[in-house]
Amino acid sequence: MVSAMDADVGLAAPGRPVVTSLYRLQWEPAQNAYVLLFPEGMVKLNASAGEILRRCDGCRTGRDIVAELEVTYPGTPLAADVLAFLEIAANRGWIAGLRV
Repeated sequence: MVSAMDADVGLAAPGRPVVTSLYRLQWEPAQNAYVLLFPEGMVKLNASAGEILRRCDGCRTGRDIVAELEVTYPGTPLAADVLAFLEIAANRGWIAGLRV
C-alpha cells in the first residue's frame, strides 16, 4: 500500500507518463469503456483506469493528473490510488515516462 506521503513524493518526481506506442487507447462504444488495443488483443479498462490513462499524454505530470481528477471527483484524495495504478501500468508496459 502506498501512503499519501509516498504518493505525493512519487507524483512530484520528474516524469510525464505517456501511453507507449505498442498500445492505442480509445473509447470503444461496443464495450462502453476505454480500451487499450495492441497487436495481440485488447485490454478493457475500468472507468478509473480509463480516466487516468487518457490523461497520460506525455504533457501532464503525475501531479497534474491527480489534480485534474480531484477536480472532476471532488472530496476524495486520489494521489495514492493514481500513483499505484500508474506503477502497475508502467510495469505492464502500458505507459512510459513515469519516474518514481
